[in-house]
Amino acid sequence: MPPTRPSSSPRAAAAADGGTSGPAAPARLRVQRVRPAYRQVADELRAQIVGGSLDAGQRLPNEADLGRAFGVSRSTVREALRVLASQHLIETTRGVQGGSFVAAPDPAQVVEDVGGALGVLVMTPQLRLHDLLEARLLLEPSAARLAAQRADADTVEAIRTAAGAPRDRRDPSGFVGHLDFHTTVLMATGNLMITMMGQPVNDVLRTRLRRVGVEAAEWDRVDEWHRDIADHIAAGDAAAAEEAMRDHLVALRSLYERDGLWTDEDAHR
Repeated sequence: MPPTRPSSSPRAAAAADGGTSGPAAPARLRVQRVRPAYRQVADELRAQIVGGSLDAGQRLPNEADLGRAFGVSRSTVREALRVLASQHLIETTRGVQGGSFVAAPDPAQVVEDVGGALGVLVMTPQLRLHDLLEARLLLEPSAARLAAQRADADTVEAIRTAAGAPRDRRDPSGFVGHLDFHTTVLMATGNLMITMMGQPVNDVLRTRLRRVGVEAAEWDRVDEWHRDIADHIAAGDAAAAEEAMRDHLVALRSLYERDGLWTDEDAHR
């Protein structure tokens, strides 16, 4: 099925692609001068993919056909397809059976992309450690409340397991396991958006903290907090779970803000 064809005026289409005005084509992109035409083409195709008008695995029309449908040049279409490919919404293959195919949006890939972007931003003046911690404080106590209200027996077991997971000898601090606990609580809400919002923040915190400078006793206290939060969630006590998570995150702020522990170096390098 070809993409839905939005209507437009010949004047707008010509202005976007350098053409001359003439009779309106039956399908033209409604181009606004304030935004590049390729981005508007990408936006329209993205809306159709996310909205389900274009199914996963479906082949898109070739560049020439898309150009005619949107009233733009092949180079404009090509640039729009590059944008969609960078967002993992289409996959392009070569050969006789090749072309551009719709890809199913992958939440894990979205989380990874957002985490990578936050990792870059946190090294700039525009995004500070304080911003990340504040966002976490707004999100995770509410997530703990929802988890206590919604978690079934299997989910409660997963939370308890995460709270009591033994420390990996390669990470004596248990820091990775600690963040896995927070991720499990986010997932226990049953709300994919909450999980996707919280996970990138945790990923950045994991890669930016110098864990070797934290005393073992401090990690032991973190373990105690996690077990306490897990107990409240297991008991279905939403208010207590929310309060315990908030107290935990407030106490952690001093650890992250301690001189010498926060780094701009990428831990993956």
